[in-house]
Amino acid sequence: MGNGKPDAMKPAEAKAPSPNPLPKGEGLTRQAPLAKGETFRRFLPQGAKIWGILGLLVAVCLYTAISSDRFLRVQNVENLVHRTALFGILSVGAAFVIITGGIDLSIGSLVCLVGVLLPNLIAEHGWPVPAGVAAVLLLSVAIGVVHGLLITKMRLQPFVVTLCGLLLYRGVARGITGDMSQGFGVEYKGLRAIATSRLPIFGSSDNVFHLPATTLILIIIAVVAAIFLNKTIYGRYLLAMGNNPEAARYSGINVDRTTLLAYVICSTLAGLGGMLFVLDINAAQPSDFGNFYELYAIAAAVLGGCSLRGGEGSILGVVIGAAVMVVLSNTINLVHPAYQNIEFAIIGGVILIGVIVDELARRLVTARREAVRHG
Repeated sequence: MGNGKPDAMKPAEAKAPSPNPLPKGEGLTRQAPLAKGETFRRFLPQGAKIWGILGLLVAVCLYTAISSDRFLRVQNVENLVHRTALFGILSVGAAFVIITGGIDLSIGSLVCLVGVLLPNLIAEHGWPVPAGVAAVLLLSVAIGVVHGLLITKMRLQPFVVTLCGLLLYRGVARGITGDMSQGFGVEYKGLRAIATSRLPIFGSSDNVFHLPATTLILIIIAVVAAIFLNKTIYGRYLLAMGNNPEAARYSGINVDRTTLLAYVICSTLAGLGGMLFVLDINAAQPSDFGNFYELYAIAAAVLGGCSLRGGEGSILGVVIGAAVMVVLSNTINLVHPAYQNIEFAIIGGVILIGVIVDELARRLVTARREAVRHG
């Protein structure tokens, strides 16, 4: 105003460009600060699921301990922890696929294929141990890649692809071995120690709990999986894709590559689990080795908070879910041996209950959102 020129004649101030533009796909991960208490409310449902499944585990353990004096024996507790580790590894792999909204029905048959192929290569054909282990793990990775490509490039349904795998891999295992049982005999004790050894962390006495070595493997896998899922951009991509694949695609996420990654992780962990199972048992009959293990893995993932619609899951919850499945089986054997023949019926009921609870929770959340929107 001092120079006589009206303010309207001043040139408009240019806005400085944003110093940190969001890279491709980052729109789903960088968000404005949450309001006070919003962080707690956002993670409350998943936290409630974990506390719920943990409460169920404690309740089943208490019931079994009261009903049978054999439950708390050192050997039984070691076996429970060991079996939880083995099935937990399979369940973590299944969780990655379920989080994307997919399913893998071939886990049990892949466990069978790896379980018979490893001793066949090493004990029957004289392969060096590192070569045999590398071969079965690479085969597991390759199977995951094939699953992912068929689903993403051929646009086949995950149910169909993995159902065919369920039949194919077991058939191949039976064909390669002539339907004969495979094992390591009395040799390769060093290799088998990976799955059979116990660590005397509380002392060397036989009456003291020894930590199964497989538990350390599960802990490493679970920690890495949890960090990957919750702290990395690719883990957030998995969750975002499970929630809404189309929205994730429009946000710049490579949905095909993310789906492929999930199936590779699942198959790799299934192969690792198959290797540990055969090292532990030292015998694999192609006709029934790994039968229905996919049911245990899926049930543990669902119990642990994974939604079969995708977009939701917790690695800690999955591990606890695997423990529930193992303890339930032990409860049937110790307390209700007459019901051993209906164990699979119980597993099916657990999966059904988990799906029903998940659907009811989804409807409740939707109803609350609608009430807030219109209230």
